[in-house]
Amino acid sequence: MARDLFQKCRDYSDSADARAQGFYPYFRCIEESLGNHVICEGESKIMIGSNNYLGLAQDPRVIEAACAATRKYGAGCTGSRLLNGTITLHNQLEEALADFLQRESVMLFSTGFFANQGALAALLESDDLILCDRENHASIIEGCQISPARLVPYRHNSVDALRNRLKRAPEEAGRLIIMDGVFSMSGDIADLPPMVKAAKEYGAVLYVDEAHSLGVLGPEGRGTVHHFGVNDDVDIVMGTFSKSLGSMGGFIGGSREMIEYLKHKARCFIFTASLAPAVVGGVLKALEIMRAEPERIELLWRNTRKMHEGFKSIGFKIGSTQTPIVPILIGSEAKAFAFAQRLYEEGVFATPAIYPAVRYGEAIVRTSFMSTHTEEDLDKVLEIFAKIARELGTFDDPAYTEPGRRRNVFDFALPDRGRAEQVRADSGNSSRNGSGLHAAIPG
Repeated sequence: MARDLFQKCRDYSDSADARAQGFYPYFRCIEESLGNHVICEGESKIMIGSNNYLGLAQDPRVIEAACAATRKYGAGCTGSRLLNGTITLHNQLEEALADFLQRESVMLFSTGFFANQGALAALLESDDLILCDRENHASIIEGCQISPARLVPYRHNSVDALRNRLKRAPEEAGRLIIMDGVFSMSGDIADLPPMVKAAKEYGAVLYVDEAHSLGVLGPEGRGTVHHFGVNDDVDIVMGTFSKSLGSMGGFIGGSREMIEYLKHKARCFIFTASLAPAVVGGVLKALEIMRAEPERIELLWRNTRKMHEGFKSIGFKIGSTQTPIVPILIGSEAKAFAFAQRLYEEGVFATPAIYPAVRYGEAIVRTSFMSTHTEEDLDKVLEIFAKIARELGTFDDPAYTEPGRRRNVFDFALPDRGRAEQVRADSGNSSRNGSGLHAAIPG
């Protein structure tokens, strides 16, 4: 008899178990979004679980630009860019991004996930190698899996590990090194300068995903590549609009020849509907505002420094983050769920991350902060975190009392299937930042 494909669905009970215990933390419905606050079940919550770093998703000018684009072009383009789905705004946004990022050319994708999948699948051949940081985002891992190239993982942010992998690469193989500019779970910044040197030495192409660094790092928020001044040494940059630019979609930037090739070979681009006019119009305006109002980034970093110092002063471990992404170590998975539920009840919106998103026994509440958070917001968040930590005995958890028995870093784990497991295999007992890492936060 054929295997029942739906048996695993009937057997799945994790979410029902969490709901039955009263602390299921996902798919909370937001009834109204006011930026740094949201309305859920009729009550206001301070939002610290969003990647809306510059608060542009709710900016009236961005909303009006989205509405104006909809009035002019309609609700959707009803086709792919290759065929009937290209409008003037798509070309304008690609040109604006190319100018902003100082790239020859840029192309848009419907999502950031598609951007990574499309580029990696189209550019690499079966004899090539992808050297992939072990903490890279799931979209990168999926892109590596779809690509015909061989996946070669290396220890997080370790140029020594990367060099060892490069040394063993077949001489004739094409080599692409890929990493996040800012790692989405830990908040680490990629140690780019030595990676650039290694790439040059071994003839590798360098690809940086700027999803969480666009609008956060570098002059005018151009990202990690510009933060380190290595734009001319990085071959490919990728980014998204769903973080600092407050919308959705993604892009790839690089040479004119590469972009022309991808426009005709990347299946995630050719065979999907193009970005809706509202999205493109809103992103164009958000990019304009971000460049014209640098004080937004200054406020973001002021709030980031405050929260780093505030959480540490309470006693929380926040890992090696250097950015507005602040992972709060809880330890026990049950406590992480309970902690998130208590936050919600006290008026704070944040979600936990448990294994396999982080190492087993090192569950976190992942927080991220915005330029629009007020001092009052942030003080209240710290007060509530301290209260709940005392209430739940957070600092009595083995993650705090026996740190020597666990790897005290945060590491993005991958789906337990197929080639993805290779990315985590043989990772050793520690994952470290590269030596001489350039800190974004002074001191």
